[in-house]
Amino acid sequence: MEKSSISIFDDNYKEITQNIARAAQKSGRSYEDITLLAATKTVDVNVINHAIASGVNVIGENRVQEFLSKYEEYIPVRKHFIGHLQTNKVKDIIDKVELIHSVDSYRLAEEISRQAVKRSITIDILLEINIGDEQSKSGFSYAEASAAVEKIAQLDGIKIKGLMAIPPICENSQQNRPYFAKMKKLFIDIDNKKIDNSSMDILSMGMSDDYEVAIEEGANLVRLGTALFGRRDYSI
Repeated sequence: MEKSSISIFDDNYKEITQNIARAAQKSGRSYEDITLLAATKTVDVNVINHAIASGVNVIGENRVQEFLSKYEEYIPVRKHFIGHLQTNKVKDIIDKVELIHSVDSYRLAEEISRQAVKRSITIDILLEINIGDEQSKSGFSYAEASAAVEKIAQLDGIKIKGLMAIPPICENSQQNRPYFAKMKKLFIDIDNKKIDNSSMDILSMGMSDDYEVAIEEGANLVRLGTALFGRRDYSI
């Protein structure tokens, strides 16, 4: 008999919390120091709400339209936006999420600022770093990251809370360790500059295939979808 989506989550969640605790300990921290974000793309709201009731307190959506279609049905939970965000979609989510992970350009930051000011709110953001310098990915390069923080931090209605990265796809999670270590160095270097209106509180890196290595190298937020909910049909 095929396992239900909820049963799959229950089995995976227990194992993942143990893995996070072990990886955190290796880096001199505890489970409580790590935020587990459930990446909920294509996941049914009933399963998401079960996950929230089970202890997941942060969820992240990748697509604006999918997020809006589920928004009213979520039970209370912290909501992040983690996917590529088009400037013309900022207005649709600006007052519905507490953190936008994927700020990959000054133009996008400007629009977030404009919409936040329009609503008299301040929105927390992370700058996305293209840590592998991949042409197929957006984001600020390692070299320009510090200057980007300084420039974007001057915008009204925005608070920079840290950095986010997706390293190159590798066959073995250990191959991503140098990228994660490089991100942690960048995170510390920027923090040491004490740039006004920015704080390096969140280092969002590590997904289903490499979250343990990411935590060992300093991540304090990991974004897990497949590891939690099993394989899904992303064409939906």
